[in-house]
Amino acid sequence: MPVSLSTRDDINLDTVFRVAWKKDTVEISEKALQRIAECRVSFLKLIESDPPPVIYGVTTAMGELASRKLEPDERDRHARIKAFAAATSFGDPLPDRVVRAIVLARLTNFIEGNAATTPRIALAVAAMLDGRPMPVVPASGQGGAGEILALYPLFAELSTRFDLEVKERGSLINGSPCAAALVADAALAGRRRIRMAQKVFALSIEAFRAPLEHYDAALDTLWGDEHETAALQGLREFLVGAGDGRRNYQAPVSYRIVPRVLGQAHRALATAERAANVSLASVSDNPVYIPPDDAHRLGRCISTGGYHNAMATPALDDLAAIWADICLLCDRHASKLLNGKVSLLPDLLMTGRHSADSDGHGNVGYVPMAITGYLEQAKLAAQRTFIPGT
Repeated sequence: MPVSLSTRDDINLDTVFRVAWKKDTVEISEKALQRIAECRVSFLKLIESDPPPVIYGVTTAMGELASRKLEPDERDRHARIKAFAAATSFGDPLPDRVVRAIVLARLTNFIEGNAATTPRIALAVAAMLDGRPMPVVPASGQGGAGEILALYPLFAELSTRFDLEVKERGSLINGSPCAAALVADAALAGRRRIRMAQKVFALSIEAFRAPLEHYDAALDTLWGDEHETAALQGLREFLVGAGDGRRNYQAPVSYRIVPRVLGQAHRALATAERAANVSLASVSDNPVYIPPDDAHRLGRCISTGGYHNAMATPALDDLAAIWADICLLCDRHASKLLNGKVSLLPDLLMTGRHSADSDGHGNVGYVPMAITGYLEQAKLAAQRTFIPGT
């Protein structure tokens, strides 16, 4: 069933899951198309005013030439420039689901007329989500202000099908749909990852026969944090029916801090979910068109820094950091479980095997080595992100 878009609020995490992950199609409601058309008409009247307003990329040139005013005939020539010149990014391509999420997020600026683009461009962008192969969008080399190095190759083919008119090209390449899509994708993946982590740690807790008091319901109130409460409750969900014969002394640190660490995972996820929902519905165009009101009969167009999403990268950094911490905690658990003196289980979990028939590590003895490799990758990915210098 297609996802119907009528307002910006229709573009959210649930919509991203349906469109990007489940590959549902998208349709723009008739009400939204009418609003887009009406805003386009009033915008064209605005730029034909005498004297014409100064609007970046419409009545002026772009980039370093922004101070150069364009005459009406120059505007049309400028509008027809195709989106090829900035397609200079490189590296492995973004996953297909992320590209679909970017295309969906691109529609946010359109749906209430704030991009001042045409219905034909809005419909063409929505049609990219009909199941056809997505354009290749490289993941590296995105070092400029805004996201034009990713959005140029994404919409290059689409732009070749039209003689572009004023504001149409800018509506495709300006704004920050990539940041919105990436933090949304990370949040959706994070939901599943946290639940998987809770299952894995609960299994380790049970195998180790760690005292259940480390996860007691009394801690929900004593610690007083909603995210740590969620972690405690998640662990207890998978420890229902846990066996007896548990050790009568406290387990190692790595077992007792599990709910605290998972609490931070829930906290980071909540931040990412909020950043995603806000970003997905946020009008990030530059310049952005504000529809007519009593004070502005033809509306107005203002330049903004909306293309810079300052909340997405810190949210992604926090998620990356907690995944690295969880990798480290998994390494500690694996080491403890394989050490019979600590776990009270057979060394390396080997039973019924003569030492002459073993390489000394058994079937799972190499797991901590692999975990170390994953941990190093996770720590590398968790390096703090800063605004790139350009």
